[in-house]
Amino acid sequence: MNDEKLKIILALLSGIVFSLIFILLAFILPVNDHVSQPNSKQNPKNYLEQVSKELRK
Repeated sequence: MNDEKLKIILALLSGIVFSLIFILLAFILPVNDHVSQPNSKQNPKNYLEQVSKELRK
């Protein structure tokens, strides 16, 4: 096989694999949207958050 054809095939395959990795990461690691609800009251998840909430009162 010609070296130029091999380089083109490898470049296309690496581009496809590279983009598939980012597409999979977009579905695996969703972004949490905490900015849209800054005033919503949240229940404390653990002891330290509960202490922090009590100290702010």
